[in-house]
Amino acid sequence: MCVPPGHMCVSPVVCVSPPVVCVCPRSCVCLPGRVCVPGHVCVSPSPSFHPPRDNPGAASSGQPRSRPLSAPSLFRTLLFSPGFPPPLPKPSFPAVRPSPLSLPSLVPLFSAPPFSPASPLLSQTPHSPPRCSSLSPLPSLSPPSPPSPRSRPPPSPRRCPISAPVAGRCAVFLFWVEVEAGADAAAAPGGGRGSGSPDRPGPRAPRRPRAGPAMRREMNGVTKSRFEMFSNNDEAAINKKLPKELLLRIFSFLDVVTLCRCAQVSRAWNVLALDGSNWQRIDLFDFQRDIEGRVVENISKRCGGFLRKLSLRGCQGVGDNALRTFAQNCRNIEVLNLNGCTKITDATCTSLSKFCSKLRHLDLASCTSITNLSLKALSEGCPLLEQLIISWCDQVTKDGIQALVRGCGGLRALSLKGCTQLEDEALKFIGAHCPELVTLNLQTCLQITDDGLITICRGCHKLQSLCASGCSNITDAILNALGQNCPRLRILEVARCSQLTDVGFTTLARNCHELEKMDLEECVQITDSTLIQLSIHCPRLQVLSLSHCELITDDGIRHLGNGAYAHDRLEVIELDNCPLITDASLEHLKSCHSLERIELYDCQQITRAGIKRLRTHLPNIKVHAYFAPVTPPPSVGGSRQRFCRCCIIL
Repeated sequence: MCVPPGHMCVSPVVCVSPPVVCVCPRSCVCLPGRVCVPGHVCVSPSPSFHPPRDNPGAASSGQPRSRPLSAPSLFRTLLFSPGFPPPLPKPSFPAVRPSPLSLPSLVPLFSAPPFSPASPLLSQTPHSPPRCSSLSPLPSLSPPSPPSPRSRPPPSPRRCPISAPVAGRCAVFLFWVEVEAGADAAAAPGGGRGSGSPDRPGPRAPRRPRAGPAMRREMNGVTKSRFEMFSNNDEAAINKKLPKELLLRIFSFLDVVTLCRCAQVSRAWNVLALDGSNWQRIDLFDFQRDIEGRVVENISKRCGGFLRKLSLRGCQGVGDNALRTFAQNCRNIEVLNLNGCTKITDATCTSLSKFCSKLRHLDLASCTSITNLSLKALSEGCPLLEQLIISWCDQVTKDGIQALVRGCGGLRALSLKGCTQLEDEALKFIGAHCPELVTLNLQTCLQITDDGLITICRGCHKLQSLCASGCSNITDAILNALGQNCPRLRILEVARCSQLTDVGFTTLARNCHELEKMDLEECVQITDSTLIQLSIHCPRLQVLSLSHCELITDDGIRHLGNGAYAHDRLEVIELDNCPLITDASLEHLKSCHSLERIELYDCQQITRAGIKRLRTHLPNIKVHAYFAPVTPPPSVGGSRQRFCRCCIIL
């Protein structure tokens, strides 16, 4: 068959459609009955050819000659049959340019069993001939029934479904090898043009023989030569020139969409593109609304032991049954993200514990049905677990934490955000059994006090990131414990901890010199003294939030901006709702050349002129500010003057 404009022929085929002009070392026109040489890229139809009216595949004046492959039909036909996609009836549609491949159309990709239980590279069995047809969206996801031999429709012009953009993305190097192979053949003795007229040149000799009667003989719509080629071995120059291992390596760099399109090029590319080694990392977050349990099951059957990382974040249609099948088939999984999979229960963690002993990172955030039973199961079957996120799993208590840390002593990151039932006893278990802990998130754990966090500081000396925002019961004792036991601390978030004062932050700054990010929002008792200590002892500080710290003045910002390393390090500073900050603070920050963003919401003494002067020195800075409206005039009907809310506050 002849390929449409912009496509490349990847195998020697007989043209049965209108002629097309090819761009290649030998400019030629593929006419019906002639052999289309691999490597020729067709760019436009021949203007001098007029197809007969009785040709079912000929283009008419009212319809386009060919239509690019539609996304839903691509993936449905790709995997509904164990071999190449079956022929489908030619649809009727207007001549419009199809939209780019939509993400939900990838769902049918995993709606069929794998081609073979073993790796395709290890099984070299004969394949049935491929059938490329004009594809269209199917009315349902059920596989189409193959037509009987007697009722098979007459052969129609077919085309290779690979599109020019995809070919350019995935196989530029392969096309170059194809051109080189053609050049070698032309330079060989006996090479060059075959017999024929100038407008109908013959094929290259001796590798591309001219089409004879045997080649033109049809076998179920496919020529005998093509049948033999795909049944025994792919004669395309790309596949002959490069070993399969190298082709497989090239395919490993492609994304999911491009891999599936490449699988439609030929039998050889189908096997390579769908090889399990190309599917080691899968992220289905973009398809979350369409992912169902059967999709996850077929992913596991296709990828098997190759799969290392899977993200199902936000896939609310996935339940315990699908993940049980997944755990049985993908026992080498190391990273699994189930964030937002609200149907997940303790049964999923039981399956993971039974089959996935290599699991290292698990995200169960917002899986509100998770209880202590899940943590007990993970501690028994996943001893290598390093990162666990159970944020907003509010049914977890100290008993589950105790069971978890006893079996998973190598935990390095633990997120307990929103686990409102946790008390100090749970933190004592963590401090006693997790010496390698680096990151701990306790945001909104309202029952946590100084006792639990002090135990964490004394037992986890490698702690680098601590979030205790919303834990309103903690005091300066926590800051003293961090300064004495955790010198590697880089991130500290203590927003809305109103009992913290300058005394605690002074101890912290003098001992933790690697601090890079601090969130002190609504720490209403801190003053300029804290900023002075940070500017002296924390040279790596990059992000600082002082929102609603109403005692901060221009003097503190001056010390911060004039710090030894602030001009090269400080990137973000948040000063919204600091009523004592004026334009003088902006003058002090002009020397911070790395400053990228500054928050100035509701800073009533900041003016537009001050912001303009700051931007003259830092043209790339993002300034977020809000200026209250002008005070309205006195009301006509009364003598009482009216003020806006901001003026009342001041």
